[in-house]
Amino acid sequence: MLKLQHVTIVFNPGTVNEKTALEDVSLHIRPGDFVTMIGGNGAGKSTLLNCVSGAYIPTSGKIIIGGTDVTNMAEFRRASMLGRVFQDPMMGTAGNLWIEENLSLAYRRGKKRGLGWQIHGDERKFFREQLARLELGLGDRMTTKVKLLSGGQRQALTLLMATLQRPKLLLLDEHTAALDPKTAHKVLELSDQIISEDKLTTLMVTHNMRDAIRHGNRLVMMSESRIALDIEGEEKAKLTVESLLERFSVVSGSDEVDDKLVL
Repeated sequence: MLKLQHVTIVFNPGTVNEKTALEDVSLHIRPGDFVTMIGGNGAGKSTLLNCVSGAYIPTSGKIIIGGTDVTNMAEFRRASMLGRVFQDPMMGTAGNLWIEENLSLAYRRGKKRGLGWQIHGDERKFFREQLARLELGLGDRMTTKVKLLSGGQRQALTLLMATLQRPKLLLLDEHTAALDPKTAHKVLELSDQIISEDKLTTLMVTHNMRDAIRHGNRLVMMSESRIALDIEGEEKAKLTVESLLERFSVVSGSDEVDDKLVL
């Protein structure tokens, strides 16, 4: 579903500020894979996600999504293939629009639109059914402005909006990092549920080793702009935080671990 072939990204090449953010990264995510990605600050996780989404164009290498070469494709053109949930709950929704209006925008993404603006009865019924999956009572608040929702409710709505069109690839960009632990747990449960039920191919970036181990069928670790580990199957099922910390120390060459990687 997603192939990165020898992708390198160099910022400010030829200057004193030159920095290699990704170095010869190759990754193949198969249809149905749920990959969690971890690594220290500056390891290249966010750069990789931004590269896949089209925010950054690789200096060299190739990116293929669903069989389509998108390496040089503009961000807005590849958006129809992707769903993305950001770390900031405010980024994925329009606060001054109603819940049903936000859902309508997500539902019609990539479709031809006329001059009229109307949510039809069958669409409203569909939105209410989808909101029921969240079990947050939002189906009875369809005409509530999104800015009045809590951070957790807003992030859950963003998750639903990102998956409404069944994207070829779902990108979860530390999407629970800004939430309190209880709300983060709820949003992660919802993520698991939607990914499983809709059979979505997913790449989830996280700082949290426990979450990386607990979720998904495959774990990728980045270090110094490269992929250092790629663990799946029975090997991943047997992982513990302690064993992963040992591997992290070996591949990173450091015994210093940010608390956020564990908590």
